[in-house]
Amino acid sequence: MALASVAASSVLQPTFISPTNKFVNLRQHPSHLSSGWKGLSSPFFSVNFNTKEKGSCIKSSSVPADVIESSANSEDESIGFIGIHHVGVLCENLERSLEFYCGLLGLETCNLRPNDRLRYRGAWLWVGNQMIHLMELPNPDPVIGRPAHGGEDRHICVSVKNPMRLKSVLEDAGIPYTMSKSGRPVIFTRDPDGNALECQPSYMHETPKN
Repeated sequence: MALASVAASSVLQPTFISPTNKFVNLRQHPSHLSSGWKGLSSPFFSVNFNTKEKGSCIKSSSVPADVIESSANSEDESIGFIGIHHVGVLCENLERSLEFYCGLLGLETCNLRPNDRLRYRGAWLWVGNQMIHLMELPNPDPVIGRPAHGGEDRHICVSVKNPMRLKSVLEDAGIPYTMSKSGRPVIFTRDPDGNALECQPSYMHETPKN
């Protein structure tokens, strides 16, 4: 059973920031999650499942022509940072990463990635209103010798509604994880390429203390 999609408690629907800085809802056609996968291995862990035939994490569909709303130019002269749209994560094998993020953790794909314009394979994954961009590119970082605790390494921090369910999913899959050194109920784990992932309860909005 896949973990429920990762999302902040204050966010109901994913949105996209148009060139006019207007928020528009783009989750019109949620992608199908993997119905099962036969195995997942990486330098960091090896997982095997006896499940049904592997499904597809990616579902392609067209974008409605009216999803981008027009708006008058803002008179505010500040840069106006308003959030993080996505974070880029390098991976060696896109299908393996999709099995981890979609098949195991339950994230959904965003079908707006301009695959025909990019020279490398990849996928956008919804995390609440933001996204993770999986990029199948060579990784200049070493895959061995990384800190055992992801909080002492470069990492992505996401909010989850049910940390205990996440812990159970990781344990059942045999994937290592560590808890925050600060004593907070925060879980650190790594994806198949060693990218560190911090997962904290959605009710927590404090300054990170790794």
